[in-house]
Amino acid sequence: MTRLLSATERVPRQYLPDRTALIDMVRAAGLRGRGGAWFPLATKLAAVVAASGRRGAAVVANGVESEPASQKDHALLARVPHLVLDGLALAAHAVDAHEAVLCVRPADPLIPTLHAAIAERADPVPVRLAEVPDRFVASEETALVNFLNTGDARPTGRPPVARGDGRATAKGLRGRPTLVSNVETLADLALVGRCGPDWFRAVGVPSAPGTALMTVGGAVARPGVYEIALGMTVADLLAVAGGVEPAVAVLVGGFGGTWLALPGAGELPLAPDELAAAGASLGVGLVLALPARVCGVAVSARIVRYLAGESARQCGPCMFGLPALAEDMDALAGGRPVDLDRLRRRVGLVRGRGACRHPDGAARQVASALSVFARDVAAHAAGRPCDGVVSDPGFPIPLLGVR
Repeated sequence: MTRLLSATERVPRQYLPDRTALIDMVRAAGLRGRGGAWFPLATKLAAVVAASGRRGAAVVANGVESEPASQKDHALLARVPHLVLDGLALAAHAVDAHEAVLCVRPADPLIPTLHAAIAERADPVPVRLAEVPDRFVASEETALVNFLNTGDARPTGRPPVARGDGRATAKGLRGRPTLVSNVETLADLALVGRCGPDWFRAVGVPSAPGTALMTVGGAVARPGVYEIALGMTVADLLAVAGGVEPAVAVLVGGFGGTWLALPGAGELPLAPDELAAAGASLGVGLVLALPARVCGVAVSARIVRYLAGESARQCGPCMFGLPALAEDMDALAGGRPVDLDRLRRRVGLVRGRGACRHPDGAARQVASALSVFARDVAAHAAGRPCDGVVSDPGFPIPLLGVR
């Protein structure tokens, strides 16, 4: 299934539908954002249109991909940059945008290629390339807009996405209503515009049609980026990636995602609603299989330490809660005394109280590790840490302060 990564042709300009028809097409296709929240794109488009009035709107394509183990957005921009730019042009058309920005990581080796691709085009709304600081929280929606407006790549508040009217939607780039959308979402938008809703719905599941790019790593023979039909099971995806060496768990959704125990998690469909029912999230499309030879408690402790170091440090849960979680997890990983009841209480105090969702992810990481690795947690807490090899879980965990 390579509908995204093999696409090469551009959307013919003469076949652009009118704005209302385009949003209706997106709604009929059931296209949901691929950046982590999986929110319906048509709802966001309509919210920007409703808020814009005479001010005009803006569109921001998020290709920053600050999740350390994720490679999907980079692969997409490397293989089919014009497909992303086609989607960006369609989104700008849909919301009558006056400005379009493609955000990437600083010094990304793809930047010359992207500049060349942009120069080859004659879109009504010219695209500007912006290099965003290499921080975990910098790719969050409000952080991107804040950086473009002020140079400060920190979140400015939790957008009320449940209503589809995030802060950027109402007042974003230069004060204009702004659509912030992941580059994979925009590539899918281009394919909906080119091939129609029925074609898009031909694969996937009713609640989440289409394909998705998944980064697979850890205990697999062929780590990398795979395009799958949404609804494929975890076990089938791992098999496509070359099978697994003995593995005890998978981390789904990203570093702020959820550990799920194997082999039971192998039967779960990789689709947002289905994973939500199992207490997990598809997130940024990341599936990492943990080798049985590696200590899950120690790996989780390293991830939480990294997340604590990457916070924006502008609200209580990030300034105090995440370092406390990291200290407890570090102690647990080292077999030093830890009050597990206190650790669980701290998870509850952090969750849902941050200015953005970064603390929620760290809390989710800790809570799922305590559950999935419960036997090892008990041994560590009793002063008997695992003998597992921690240094190479098969996916990168940046050292604190090292980008």
